[in-house]
Amino acid sequence: MELKSIKDAFDRVANKQKLSYTKTQEIIQMLSQELDKALILLQEQFDHRPILASLKKTLQENSPIVNQLEVTEKELNMALTKYPKVLEKQLSSDISKAYRHNVEFDTHVVNQIIANFFYRQGMFDVGDCFLVETGDESECSTRESFFEMHRIVEAMEKRRELGPALNWATSNSEKLKQARSDLEMKLHSLRFLEIARDQTSQEAINYARKHMAGFADSSLYEIQKLICSLLWSRNLEHSPYSDLLAPSRWNDAVRELTRQYCNLLGESSESALSTTVSAGTQALPVLLKYMNVMVAASKKLDWQSVEQLPVAVELSEEFQFRSVFVCPVSKEQASDENPPMMMSCGHVLCKQTINKMSKNGARSSFKCPYCPTDVDISRCRQLHF
Repeated sequence: MELKSIKDAFDRVANKQKLSYTKTQEIIQMLSQELDKALILLQEQFDHRPILASLKKTLQENSPIVNQLEVTEKELNMALTKYPKVLEKQLSSDISKAYRHNVEFDTHVVNQIIANFFYRQGMFDVGDCFLVETGDESECSTRESFFEMHRIVEAMEKRRELGPALNWATSNSEKLKQARSDLEMKLHSLRFLEIARDQTSQEAINYARKHMAGFADSSLYEIQKLICSLLWSRNLEHSPYSDLLAPSRWNDAVRELTRQYCNLLGESSESALSTTVSAGTQALPVLLKYMNVMVAASKKLDWQSVEQLPVAVELSEEFQFRSVFVCPVSKEQASDENPPMMMSCGHVLCKQTINKMSKNGARSSFKCPYCPTDVDISRCRQLHF
């Protein structure tokens, strides 16, 4: 199942259709203009014969263009005829040979994962109905949390209200700082621009002093831009700071809020169901191809009894998860006594390596072995896998 081949075939059909539509519109418009001119002349002149003769000549001169339209339509029909064949060839209706039948699943866990996916999408009625129909009466533990998240997101996306998001970010300010998230600053920036637009520049400055001063170390440039934008507060869209009004700033804030909300819940930014299906679309074609080759070669493989995949499957980086960490300096595997520690620059070493590089705490800082950053030992944070 090569999805790229299907996409390429679809793109060819779409391109042919666009070309056919464009040429058809051009020819119809050209013929319409010629007919309109002839009708006007026919109404003004008594002798119609020269007008009709001229119209006939014009249409004959443009007949090659009309013939081109016929060729274009034939190409489109040919592409449409081939497309179902590509689908039939690439999409295998029988994928049973690529999975194992004897694997036992915890039905309750699977139901919870599916319901969790619906709740993440804001489809609470669907999630509730799914659990009822499966007979799983236990409520998904994250339902209420995701309900609150979607209430905040909906206020931002549909009504451009920042109040609920700011309240949540403020109440979780310390946790957001530990996660090195700039969500609070993003939200305060949007609120600052609203005050500058709807009220006065002085009130916007007062808001910045009260809520944004604490972010001066990490977001000084952003704060400077916001303050300077007040010079064009009544015409900001035509100023050097017009990018502050870009809708993408709201979209970025919503994405960051969603990511951090899930993070504080102990959930990944993507649902387990989405990750599983996406990874499966990459792995399934490889397994199907392997099994087809084995069948064609008349080789038997007891797929149900093997303990590992019979062929290597390369997944994208976002689907590669590691439960252990090996220090890149000492080459030792992390443990409870020697946990991985993230430094202020973002690189990660084991705790014992950091102790050695800091002379067991005798030095308050040291150079990161991977970048020229001076690492402050007090800012190193333990990572949990």
